[in-house]
Amino acid sequence: MPTSANAGSLARTLVPFTGVKVFSATMFGDRAELGDKVTNWLANNQQNVELSDITVTQSSDASFHCVSIIVFYRARN
Repeated sequence: MPTSANAGSLARTLVPFTGVKVFSATMFGDRAELGDKVTNWLANNQQNVELSDITVTQSSDASFHCVSIIVFYRARN
């Protein structure tokens, strides 16, 4: 996806999408497997979807750490 730096932040070009798939995990073992789950989902759906963007976020509190991978895609015609 085209990007450009803007005053120290990342500016993205708006790319249309028709669907969103969210992968998230809080447990250590599940977080370690999260990338493989996304890769497998993309491989299993490559005929049906075209990738628009992927966003990775992390949040945490005193006890838990959550990683989320959010896949934005367009349905193929």
